[in-house]
Amino acid sequence: MPNTRVIYWFRTDLRLHDSPALQAALGLHPEAFWPVWTWDPHYVYRARVGVNRWQFLTDCQNDLSKSITKLNKKSKLFLMREAPQTLFPKLFKAWKITHLVFEKDTDAYARDRDANVIKAAEEAGVQVIVRSGRTLWDSDLLVEKNHGKPTMSISQVQNAGPKIGLIPRPIPAPKSLPDPGPTNLDFKQDEPDQRPDFNGKSRQSADKSYEKIAGPKGDFAVPTLEELGFPSATSAHRGGETIGLKILDNIISDETYTATFEKPKTSPAAFDPQATTLLSPHLHFGSLSIREFYWRVQDIVTTFKGKASQPPVSLTGQLLFRDMYFGAQAKLGYSFGQTMYNSHCRFIPWHLPSKVNHETKLVTGEYHIDSTEAEEWFQRWKWGRTGFPWIDALMRQLRKDGWIHHLGRHAVACFLTRGGCYVSWERGAEVFEEWLLDHETASNAGNWQWLSCTAFFAQFYRCYSPVAFPKKWDKEGAFVRKYVPELKNLDDKYIYEPWTAPLANQKKAGVKIQGNGSEDVQGVYPKPMFDFGERRTVCLDGMKKAYQVGLYGDDAKVIDGSWRKLFDDHGEGPTEGESFEDAMGPSAGSEDKIREGPEHGFDDDGAIEEDESGAKEIGGESKGGEKRGSKRKAGQKTLDAHFKKLKTG
Repeated sequence: MPNTRVIYWFRTDLRLHDSPALQAALGLHPEAFWPVWTWDPHYVYRARVGVNRWQFLTDCQNDLSKSITKLNKKSKLFLMREAPQTLFPKLFKAWKITHLVFEKDTDAYARDRDANVIKAAEEAGVQVIVRSGRTLWDSDLLVEKNHGKPTMSISQVQNAGPKIGLIPRPIPAPKSLPDPGPTNLDFKQDEPDQRPDFNGKSRQSADKSYEKIAGPKGDFAVPTLEELGFPSATSAHRGGETIGLKILDNIISDETYTATFEKPKTSPAAFDPQATTLLSPHLHFGSLSIREFYWRVQDIVTTFKGKASQPPVSLTGQLLFRDMYFGAQAKLGYSFGQTMYNSHCRFIPWHLPSKVNHETKLVTGEYHIDSTEAEEWFQRWKWGRTGFPWIDALMRQLRKDGWIHHLGRHAVACFLTRGGCYVSWERGAEVFEEWLLDHETASNAGNWQWLSCTAFFAQFYRCYSPVAFPKKWDKEGAFVRKYVPELKNLDDKYIYEPWTAPLANQKKAGVKIQGNGSEDVQGVYPKPMFDFGERRTVCLDGMKKAYQVGLYGDDAKVIDGSWRKLFDDHGEGPTEGESFEDAMGPSAGSEDKIREGPEHGFDDDGAIEEDESGAKEIGGESKGGEKRGSKRKAGQKTLDAHFKKLKTG
């Protein structure tokens, strides 16, 4: 096509191999071709992104830029520091663009952003080309083939996907790239709105990444952590297409591992190396193509002489779960990431519920502290100071490394929600959003709903014991000793329940089991923050009641607050005290309404949760011996600021 001048807009596809959108762009045979990334203030300020994920992203960008330059010495990744909604209309004019090409993104914010950019392109006479490539099947088509409904089970994906067609084979990376045209930026930069800054507490200094549109040297360089005001990253896991493909090659080289992989049989206590692939961050940023992953694995499974594993537990099964969550989000939009106004999320009267703007029907990013006790539990959970070594080791690993094993994620999520603290899954999802390298908006929200039994999964009576469960994988406690070094010399017998260790054993190990973890004292590890057996019973009672009531996030009683009248003293959390029968009548709630119920007992990647109902109850201290949290007094500060200052592990 003569005289085509193309911007290729990189987003979550930071690679050259198997990119349908990039192939479409190059198929235009442009006379000028600009690979572009826009430094979107939404993600810098309004998305929770920890330092380790920033490092992984910039790794991917730098690696991609080098790969582009290898194909064309005149080219690179042209990173510009402005919101795409305001930048592109100016670029279209300045660079005389004829086409804008990008990979489809069905995240709720991305849909709004892209709609604005497409509108601006149409007004400028620029043709827009969009191709799907982030998932195995186009998420919107998956919903369409699922009778227009969100995909809420693996079988729905397995039924709907083939109706779209076979998963396409990956396409090779280009061998050359056209020259870019002039990169003049003779227009005024639109400065971003920096408030609210959800990442402000993590910055050591002010964010300077927007001081110049093309970077400090005007060379379109990738921002540094220092520019963003962040400290150095702590994770050893690095990003980039080069690394992602190398990891995949190493996995594929072991055909038996690849063909017989069963995720529930991999150890959550394994480290150096971990028991799973650790390719999920590469799938998120697109430094590895999902189709490349799928077909490299599937080809080995097809020719494997032995008995190969099958979905949902196999490697390809993990990709189906990812498509399932993407399909659910594609249909439900913003509401998928919250309880309120979510038609497929059960309403549970969790502690620390989100604040909601009822005009926009969206959560505000803040939450109500209805219980000071629950707030303390949440902060101790977040910073790895619960007094339960298994939980604390996992949360410290998450913070330091940006990753934890899937069964570890299950354990900490169950503990925070239905298996201990009875705190809203949205609080946990926010922590994962900040600290996970592989955070996907769809998968994160979906997994938390699954593990809290508010959607996808309903067997709430199956819980993970923070003592019995890890003993099945790591009796000696090597994982705990690594991430909770206070306990590194404790006898194996006490490693998962150190509060039972006699004082003589504590002294021998150089540790004191005392306090609540609010002070960072060397050689001290806190007592458990509650009696797990007692809390598990309280949570189960609350879940039973919530399931009996049968409300969902979009029900009128949830929205207007009258849900309180439906919960008696069997429900955890504050209520108005009116019994369910008095409010609804004796026959109400006799049949639980399940709008899109789970059809099997598998969790999010095929593992069967352990029923720990017979586990030994463990001792702890609750404030005043109360089972239920009390309401927060006006003006009372939370422990967040204090715990944030503590250095763990």
